[in-house]
Amino acid sequence: MHLLITLIVGLIIGALAKLVMPGKDPGGIIVTMVIGIAGAFVAGALGRAMGWYTLGEGPGLLASVLGAVILLAGYRMILRPRRI
Repeated sequence: MHLLITLIVGLIIGALAKLVMPGKDPGGIIVTMVIGIAGAFVAGALGRAMGWYTLGEGPGLLASVLGAVILLAGYRMILRPRRI
């Protein structure tokens, strides 16, 4: 059950990140879900490094969306078509 909830929350966070950064994205629902889950991990790691969160504490929704936006920007930079 925990895995299902993680996937649903990751999808919501990824979708919110795509709403914040509109544009054409390569990838579908699975990529959106992975970016949302990874964004939460990035936000948690950065928050713990800066002293905002303790070890057992997770990031909030806003921090998770911000982490997903950072990853989405990197994802777009890597997968954008190269112009010669």
